[in-house]
Amino acid sequence: MASYVPPHLRRESSTQALPNNYRNATPKPYPETLDRDDSLSSSFSSAAFRRSGGLAPPPDPEVVFEQWKPSDRVSRLKPEQIEQVRLRLNVDVTVAFDSPPAPAPIESFSDMGLHVSIMKDIAFHEYTRPTSIQAQAMPVALSGRDLLGCAETGSGKTAAFAIPMIQHCLAQPPIRRGDGPLALVLAPTRELAQQIEKEVKSFSRSLESFKTAIVVGGTNISEQRCELRAGVHIVVATPGRFIDHLQQGNTSLSRISFAVLDEADRMLDMGFEPQISEVMKNLPKEHQTLMFSATMPVEIEALAQAYLSKPVQIKVGKVSHPTANVSQMLEKVSENEKMDRLLSLLVDEASQAEQSGHALPLTIVFVERKTRCDDVVEALVAQGLNAVALHGGRSQLEREAALHEFRSGSTHILVATDVASRGLDVTGVSHVINLDLPKTMEDYVHRIGRTGRAGSSGQATSFYTDRDMFLVAHIKKAISDVESGNTVSYATGKVARRMERESAAAQKEARLVMSKLSVTGAASINIEDKYRYMLTPTSIKKEGVADGAWDD
Repeated sequence: MASYVPPHLRRESSTQALPNNYRNATPKPYPETLDRDDSLSSSFSSAAFRRSGGLAPPPDPEVVFEQWKPSDRVSRLKPEQIEQVRLRLNVDVTVAFDSPPAPAPIESFSDMGLHVSIMKDIAFHEYTRPTSIQAQAMPVALSGRDLLGCAETGSGKTAAFAIPMIQHCLAQPPIRRGDGPLALVLAPTRELAQQIEKEVKSFSRSLESFKTAIVVGGTNISEQRCELRAGVHIVVATPGRFIDHLQQGNTSLSRISFAVLDEADRMLDMGFEPQISEVMKNLPKEHQTLMFSATMPVEIEALAQAYLSKPVQIKVGKVSHPTANVSQMLEKVSENEKMDRLLSLLVDEASQAEQSGHALPLTIVFVERKTRCDDVVEALVAQGLNAVALHGGRSQLEREAALHEFRSGSTHILVATDVASRGLDVTGVSHVINLDLPKTMEDYVHRIGRTGRAGSSGQATSFYTDRDMFLVAHIKKAISDVESGNTVSYATGKVARRMERESAAAQKEARLVMSKLSVTGAASINIEDKYRYMLTPTSIKKEGVADGAWDD
């Protein structure tokens, strides 16, 4: 099977097979102004996809964008009333200066003008009222507008795009065998894609002929090929595997009129920008795009500018901040003490749970490396605690089995690398433990966001050593800000994380300088200005400077 190669690495006139070793290469930046590659675009077309005995396939049906209207009650809302609802929902809405106002938020599913089958499934799952992101994002999506959504973890954004997507598909002419999908959702990981497909199925369960397909790596590509060629309404996919199917002619972009980029910031972090660009630039002219991101770095703004048309931008709450629902604990230990401290903590929790007649709370333990992940599980099992591992080195079946055990409650401890830090939605996680702290504040926020979801309370315990002091200072400030009710803000994205790493390295250098000077007993210490803000209060006092904000 040929590997995906973005257009800027292909020879325009070449018909040779794509190099098999590309996936191990470092991709170059994707050019902003790039003409569509004719050879690959033809493989994306329905003509290359349908097997029609040499006959030209019939033209694709016209896309239908229904004239959506909310209930009369919502239609009668005055601008000042709409703003009052948004204030109550903690929703901030921005539109381009030359765009019409965004639709009003709707706090009742019955006022949204949804298909009767969707309403039946909403009632079946006992969803009583929309969450804040759903209340505002669903009317925007139903009205046919492009959307850029930011919401804190556990806010219900999957349903915010899944329900309008299903409604859009129901308005389209029937799919035929050989047609590509009507809607596409791209997600960064297999686990998140599986959760999205599950949500889509939950709101389309009453539609007997409605078909979805999940297209991810690590699973049988032949089964996916059969599903795609038979015709499906919605495809939920990871970018790399979806490109594989396009190259093989198993599916087509020709009928996609509803596209969703979920966890877009994570996809950019994982290097999927070339695949995203290839898909988005080859979509039919008439299509609607929704993009959701937990953070809003400059990379996301650039992506939105490239592929969204005058989007309505929606922010709910304080995007990607440590939630006040999570009680955060920091504990300094040496590297050698970490494992013993973890075992002691979890054994005590298990003992307390047993004495009270309750099960051990669902707990996620985050570690830095895959090998450490397996070592921790082995140590926990040796202490009589049920635990499973989740990391990129496990097969897809092993990862699914681990998640199933954890979700079902048959195993109460999940030990994971950052593969589980984003998008993993498990109900009832009570405790997140950082055995190893991540490198950046952004990753820390995503980790602890696995608990305290949807208004419930949670606990986060983080072990740290001297090497983590730069991040610990940020965490302590964030905790203080949350407790005082202030907005927690920090830069996000690749550029911000690089600057954060550089600052951490500079702080480490400053500490090393101070350590050497204290050993030599220098009477007078001159500290460069760029290091002053990084020093501990003890070090600063040596210099005769007033106490700083650092707290070791």
